Amino acid sequence: MSKKGTTKTTTSVDPYAVVEIDPSSPGTIVRVELVLESVLNLFIAYPAISRPHSTPQELYLPEPAGASTPSVETVMLVYWYGISMLALTVPMLLAIPNRLGAVESRRLVYILLAAVEAMWVPTVMFMARSDERIDAEKVIAQQAVPMALFLVFRLWVLFVKPHWLGRYRLRNGSHSKSGKPSTLSLERLQQDLATCAKLQRTPQDPSGHRDRNARYIDGHPPTLIKNATVWTGEPVPGTSAADARAGKGYGWVQADVLLSHGLIKTVGASIRADALADDVVVYEAGGRQLTAGIVDMHSHAGVDELPELRGWDDTNELSADITPFVRSLDGLDPLDPQIQVIKSGGVTTSLVLPGSGNNIGGEAFVVKHAVGRPDGRLEVSAEDMLADPGRSWRYIKMACGENAKRVYGKTGEHGPTSRLGESWEFRHAFEQASRLVKQQDDWCAAAAAGGVEAMDAYLPQDLRWETLGAVLRGQVHVNTHCYTVPDLEAFIDHTNEFQFPIRAFHHAHETYIVPELLKRAWGGRAPAAALFAENMLYKAEAYRGSEQAGKILYENGITPVYVSDNPVLNAQHVVFEAAKAFRYGLPYHAALAGVTTAPAELLGLGERIGKVKAGFDADVVVWDSDPLSVGATPVQVWIDGTAQYEDPYLLNKSRSDPIDSSKPLTRSTEDLDVTEDENVVFTGVRRSLLPGFEQAVEGAGESTNVVITNGKVACVGACDAELQAAAAKKVRTVKLQNGYLSPSFTILGSVLGLSEISAEADTVDGRHGNDVFSRAVDGLVLDNKQLAAAYRHGVTRAISAPVFSGGGARGVSAGFLTSASHPLQEGAVWSDEVSVHYTLTTAAKQGNTPSISSAIGALRSSLLNAAEFNETTAASKYSEQAYLSRVVAGELPLVITVDSADTIASILRVKAEVEEAVNADIRLAIVGGAESHLVAKELAAAGVGVVLAPLLQYAQSWDQRRSLTGAPLTNGTTINALLDAGVTTAIGITESWQARVLALSAATAYANAEGRLGESDALSLISTNVYKLLGLKNADDFVVFEGSPLEIQSRVVAVGSGRGFVSVYN
Repeated sequence: MSKKGTTKTTTSVDPYAVVEIDPSSPGTIVRVELVLESVLNLFIAYPAISRPHSTPQELYLPEPAGASTPSVETVMLVYWYGISMLALTVPMLLAIPNRLGAVESRRLVYILLAAVEAMWVPTVMFMARSDERIDAEKVIAQQAVPMALFLVFRLWVLFVKPHWLGRYRLRNGSHSKSGKPSTLSLERLQQDLATCAKLQRTPQDPSGHRDRNARYIDGHPPTLIKNATVWTGEPVPGTSAADARAGKGYGWVQADVLLSHGLIKTVGASIRADALADDVVVYEAGGRQLTAGIVDMHSHAGVDELPELRGWDDTNELSADITPFVRSLDGLDPLDPQIQVIKSGGVTTSLVLPGSGNNIGGEAFVVKHAVGRPDGRLEVSAEDMLADPGRSWRYIKMACGENAKRVYGKTGEHGPTSRLGESWEFRHAFEQASRLVKQQDDWCAAAAAGGVEAMDAYLPQDLRWETLGAVLRGQVHVNTHCYTVPDLEAFIDHTNEFQFPIRAFHHAHETYIVPELLKRAWGGRAPAAALFAENMLYKAEAYRGSEQAGKILYENGITPVYVSDNPVLNAQHVVFEAAKAFRYGLPYHAALAGVTTAPAELLGLGERIGKVKAGFDADVVVWDSDPLSVGATPVQVWIDGTAQYEDPYLLNKSRSDPIDSSKPLTRSTEDLDVTEDENVVFTGVRRSLLPGFEQAVEGAGESTNVVITNGKVACVGACDAELQAAAAKKVRTVKLQNGYLSPSFTILGSVLGLSEISAEADTVDGRHGNDVFSRAVDGLVLDNKQLAAAYRHGVTRAISAPVFSGGGARGVSAGFLTSASHPLQEGAVWSDEVSVHYTLTTAAKQGNTPSISSAIGALRSSLLNAAEFNETTAASKYSEQAYLSRVVAGELPLVITVDSADTIASILRVKAEVEEAVNADIRLAIVGGAESHLVAKELAAAGVGVVLAPLLQYAQSWDQRRSLTGAPLTNGTTINALLDAGVTTAIGITESWQARVLALSAATAYANAEGRLGESDALSLISTNVYKLLGLKNADDFVVFEGSPLEIQSRVVAVGSGRGFVSVYN
């Protein structure tokens, strides 16, 4: 669109206006040949067409002529041969005159004649051999051989002597640099020269100074957001770089924000609505926090569509290991429901990358999460979602390490199968691209020096290597999936060998170990690290990850950003990754920058998105609480100045002030020394949430004391006698400022204790199908990093069942202490047999139960048969039927992993049928429960509890497609519906790393429960409710926190192990 008041004039240039036929190369040989051949064609064509029966007799039948007659096929062949000769004569005659355009027409005629001759030579020979009445030797001599000679001549001219066709010259008589007249299209040569300028262009970040956003659509009214608490994303003017990095100059300010023409027009105090356009929309923020839209720099939204179905998956192109030529945009589905879910978490912009199944996955694109008319757009298309319509920068995804050699490499067939092979694949690809770049640069230099008329070849171009060539030219931001030190070092070596910059390493679990290595990358700019907060240990290359990675990197001058890798993590909650980074010690301003300004700058859009500043895109979010607080939820989202929700669901929350970022940063227990004491005294405890001691603090003033004796809570309160006894024994005293005493946490339904590195078979108990039934206690492996991390975060107990192939569990679970060294240690296994587990997700469709209906039927039959089971041998005591008989007798609970509301309904029907048949109640619990809100009343009526695993579900699988994602899209989440119905509810996990944030899951439920939960109720979701579900006695383990366990800035100070001692983190 041109600017108002300007006119763009386009002039069409005739490329032949400046050239003429070169007299020194007028194409005489070819022209003479065409004249002679035209005459010959007419001589042959006339009898072949007019006398197709007699012509073969005259020419090809043996003597005496007429002794026999040719076949019908031969007659027809002769006729059509004549037709083709006559038809070809027309273009031949037209190509003879020497006029402009003749050179091109002669080339086309020669190509056409060569193709026809290549077809007729074998056809004529076949005719000669197949018709016994024909003299084959005559046919070959008179037809096949001459045509073959003509064919050879044409190919010789086309490929060896093209100047015989004739050449052009400038009207002043110039020749090509070879001294030979050129036959190249001048128009294409001029286009190639224009391409040179594009190739040699160095992209610049697009400026924010504009009158209107290029994405703005006419007719959208301006919006004035009143009374907001604004995080601008930059320090106050005059702040030095050193002070800014230390967090000085940043803060929340009270301001109004005016959005107009897709831009932030003004950020200031008391903007008057009556001074603006009549159609201005006024939005009252009421003091709520306002930030720029969240930027997720690693997403597969739209290409790895949810729910995950094979037909919707376009994440990886695995036809080759090196595929720089494919583009995520070509597979991006704007109707992926997850795009809208992600936006509901305040994410306005995402970098949509190809997957990491091969070393070079292809080109990536930055998109905004606004699709179609409901979102203020005029069309539904991937193109319309592009964040920068001008495409100032390009982006590419590469990957090192496990994925490529595991997913793509096949031993004995194709590589890579090792990191050695991966480096060769990278280097070979860059070598090819380098060769193309060199050829292009040489051509462009020659064309610039001597003019395109002097060129005897077109600009070298190769779509296969074009994108990598642009990488080497510095026009593409490289984003590389790399975890380990060897991967990082190898790729940095590649950047130096081939001289290209890298923008960020993604996942980057070991970058915190080698920040100085990152600074060796070519170009003088260290790559950023795009991280998860604590998603780690799931495969070998993620085994050395750290919660403190962001903090350590930032302290060493490396930029940390936080990403979702959606759908690995639900990008709806990517801001929570930044919040957890803050919890683990990253300064507040750097954590919030990790999902706003930092990724915006890394995408080359640092003057367009990521800040609340005049001239920036009008992508802003108003939150119901500080965005780095637990449970923070958008109230409204604007993209390009258009509100995305006409009537959003709002949580009933009391207004809260922003987090006080001036407080000392929280330290991760991973970074602290630990001592084990049997007896400890804690002072400065302000609140006890431990069952049995909840009232002890009431009336005790600002704080109280907690005395631990032999690893158990002995007293909460003044505790005068206990304190005197402790002082006499010189018991250690830990002084707290805002201490909280909490029950410890228990996880039901995870793989803790049975799996260390889930992707490494040697480190897990294993997975089995529906033909095997086992006990978890026989496969427990304790004293590992997963359990140690869980323990440090307050999880002292776990109940795990054998892992079912495809996900879920099947067998008998065991209860154990996460701090134990081995299963035979005293108290390590507190129950060999806790519950009986089955899985009825889509994974159940295997073996002798190929359908959900058959799997449910099999469970019904097994339960009914178990009612009549009698032990006959010692071994039968451990059989599946023996355990089911105890379920039917009410001795053991039945736990079923299931998400679909329909399948849950069938399970409830089976429960009722079996209970009626055996006249006994079955204790049943559901794990997963993504769609359990749809049958909440039925679950409550049946007395069935639910372990939501995880708390915040999203539609990863077909069975989870009706998950409630929460405000502003849905009226609450699943837990709200279950609590309203009176269902006993707990919170679980689906992956072991989630044990670290179990307390924060309870905190999220509490923050967004709208009064349904008190603090103790929230903690019961991860403690006492687990035991209530299973009919077990509560544990008496405990955790001491500095700060409320339901707030982001709290940290674990001590954990009561359940083994007679307390672990204190110093």
